[in-house]
Amino acid sequence: MAKTLELIFATREGKTASLSIEDPKEPVDKAQVAQAMDQIIAANVFTSSSGDYIGKKGARLVERNVSEYEIV
Repeated sequence: MAKTLELIFATREGKTASLSIEDPKEPVDKAQVAQAMDQIIAANVFTSSSGDYIGKKGARLVERNVSEYEIV
């Protein structure tokens, strides 16, 4: 099962943008995630088509199951 931590930010134009982190350390520590998101916003190194990241909207852990089938 593949897991991804998605960090969701508010942008300058009032939309949302996200960053995805593959295989995050579990259990996810909400305080550390919030602190990391604050640092990302303060550093202002990421931008999106709807502008700079200006606030935190949320975070979520996404699990994905993939079943592969061999087709001969």
